Amino acid sequence: MIRREFFCETETDTLALGKRLGALLPSGAFVALHGDLGAGKTVLVRGIASALGIREVTSPTFTIVQEYDTTPRLLHFDAYRLSDEDELYAIGFDDYLRQDAILIMEWAELVSNAVPEERLDVLIEGEGVGTRRIVLSASGAVYERILEKL
Repeated sequence: MIRREFFCETETDTLALGKRLGALLPSGAFVALHGDLGAGKTVLVRGIASALGIREVTSPTFTIVQEYDTTPRLLHFDAYRLSDEDELYAIGFDDYLRQDAILIMEWAELVSNAVPEERLDVLIEGEGVGTRRIVLSASGAVYERILEKL
């Protein structure tokens, strides 16, 4: 397993890291985001989305998934309000996994049995205006190549 670690001193740094990552993600990629409230998960997603031409990202906390019509499509999930994997499957998660899209899930640890084995895990540590430690871990050859290029 390949791991890369980054330190982002500002929100702008986190956005830039997300944009670099977004430019490398192929269709079918799954990114599992981990971190406390306020760590910067949605900020990183905004950076990834900007690489796909998306100007505004809406947090899907209450809708579970926000879909963006880009090429490839971006599917942004937030599992924070889910009680278990069954609720995720009830909204058609299996169908989402088969789509020609990049899937990003905030709070993936809350539905860990549902996330694909091959994925990119991103742990964001820090809060407030302080520096963020961002650790990316690749599970699978596709994600190892992404981290090698990042």
